[in-house]
Amino acid sequence: MITKLKEIAEKAKKQAPKRLAVACGEDPHTIEAVGKAVKEGIVKAILTGDKANIIKVAEKYKVDVKSLEIIDEPDKKKALYLAISKVRNGECDFLMKGLIDSAVYIKGILDKEKGLCPPGAVLSHVTIIEVPTYPKLLTVSDVAVLTYPDLAQKIAMTNYAINVVHKLDNPNPKVAIICAVEKVNSKMIPTMDAAIMCKMADRGQIKGAILDGPLAMDLAVSKESKEIKGVKSEVAGDADILIFPNIESGNVFFKTCVYLAKGEIAAFLTGAMCPCILTSRSDSEESKFYSIATGALVCNK
Repeated sequence: MITKLKEIAEKAKKQAPKRLAVACGEDPHTIEAVGKAVKEGIVKAILTGDKANIIKVAEKYKVDVKSLEIIDEPDKKKALYLAISKVRNGECDFLMKGLIDSAVYIKGILDKEKGLCPPGAVLSHVTIIEVPTYPKLLTVSDVAVLTYPDLAQKIAMTNYAINVVHKLDNPNPKVAIICAVEKVNSKMIPTMDAAIMCKMADRGQIKGAILDGPLAMDLAVSKESKEIKGVKSEVAGDADILIFPNIESGNVFFKTCVYLAKGEIAAFLTGAMCPCILTSRSDSEESKFYSIATGALVCNK
């Protein structure tokens, strides 16, 4: 089982390079990450955007411009749709966000005529987090797209996360449905959703993982808390996947891991025709590189 982000990159190197389309690939961290992924044989890359600016930034950060295919399109919206079209027509396998607003990027992916989302699909964000205080990777959803997911969206989030973790050589991940408490309370809708999802898993309606919930955060990741509280659970204290009840709790968790716990991440959108990398402009070059490696690894093409 893969337990470190660097192991994802190592596995991605062993497969044939995937083809990456980068929308508005003009910011330093994106160019550095793409350049590294190309150099290590993980991807072949097409960057859309202001060509002169891309070349200028690449040269400043010592990225080999000749290793990149650059398509000049200074208009950011047009550059986005150009990158999306490369995936739609089969020239590229997956998509990455560069120097463009996240809302515009997501809107382009969701575009019914020109985007990448199949009809009826739920678009959701998956984050893989490595923190020094936990012995393995945590796969988290949703911290960036679904604000207050309903039961159907939580089921979709969970299935996406399970599929991702399967690609990390974990055939039966442990999924913690995170709530404020570990007891079902009819006045707390997330606890009711958690109970329903666990019963669905018991009956084979959610496959490929062990689910438990509602679980408070301490129970999900702390074996000591599990023992102290006397909770009987295969998931408690050993979770691989955390499903959060809303965007606030998920977003605060992942940023706390990064900025206070020295964590590193890989992040992308699921539910579209391909992985669509969505990281923050402030994310490190390493996080963007790991996002590319993960996208290449989980890409179905």
